[in-house]
Amino acid sequence: MKFSIIIPVYNRPDEMKELLDSLAVQTDKDFELVVVEDGSSIKSEVLCDTYRDRIHISYFYKQNEGPSIGRNYGLARAKGNYFLFFDSDCILPPQYMQTIHKELSENFVDCYGGPDGAMNDFSDFQKAVSYAMTSFFTTGGIRGGKQQVHQFHPRSFNLGFSKAVYENTGGFPVTTMHPGEDMVFAIEVIKRGFETRLVRDAYVFHKRRVSFKKFYKQVFGFGKTRYIISKHYPETFKIFFLFPSLFAIGTIGALVLGLAVHRIFAFPVLLYAFLVFADALTKNKSFTIAIKALAASFVQLFAYGIGFMDAAWKHKVLGKDEFGVFGKGFYE
Repeated sequence: MKFSIIIPVYNRPDEMKELLDSLAVQTDKDFELVVVEDGSSIKSEVLCDTYRDRIHISYFYKQNEGPSIGRNYGLARAKGNYFLFFDSDCILPPQYMQTIHKELSENFVDCYGGPDGAMNDFSDFQKAVSYAMTSFFTTGGIRGGKQQVHQFHPRSFNLGFSKAVYENTGGFPVTTMHPGEDMVFAIEVIKRGFETRLVRDAYVFHKRRVSFKKFYKQVFGFGKTRYIISKHYPETFKIFFLFPSLFAIGTIGALVLGLAVHRIFAFPVLLYAFLVFADALTKNKSFTIAIKALAASFVQLFAYGIGFMDAAWKHKVLGKDEFGVFGKGFYE
């Protein structure tokens, strides 16, 4: 196997430096790095040049068209036969490439994904957001490395696939929809008969968003595109996709009834909050992180649920199509 790591980047040279630092100290350095600058006004080219003596880097600049098209741009120029993708705000542990090389050599799979988490030196807020995105109480623990009950759908923050997958699919869907384009890709990979697998030991450290406002906006997009994808691929719909929307409605209803009728109605919300706080405190050993993780968990569930309902309302009631995706396939 010849590995090509492909990173689309947009105005994030500071994040890219941390990613490049982690790639420069890999215990297995048999890979090339393809950096695709997606129309950034703050470029990473000079930064990339400083790593050329430690990493085999190819740098490309193109007009801004979004991460999905940027990844395909890199695929067309990569020289390997197994392609790896990470977000620019990810940091790889030193043994990552060695781990995945060993895994694929001993038990090959055409498409894999790995979990993400937080480093010890991440800020308290970043650790709180990482908890909210990986906890059993918010996402069922799937993004934290828990195997799904159905076939695993890798995500682009930590994803790899073979040249055979690339030749069959043509890469990622050419769409302006983001986030969600990586989920469409994973669905198509499975539909076309390829096996996917979660590799728990191939984890990355993910810095995610740095404020509740940005975090809300990101997860709102996840909920919105989940509705859109479910309309295109109804066979992928699961009843638990509705849980965040029901949680948001139920939480508001319970608190209103608790204030207007009797406090007993607010008990389920308070119990949930206690469980999340206790779990976050146990895992992070920090009262401050636990409080922020509790807030991030509610933001995560509300944002996803409201995003899902917003997309459904605009599509079903208002007849709007924000991304121009209804009525046509992503790969048409």
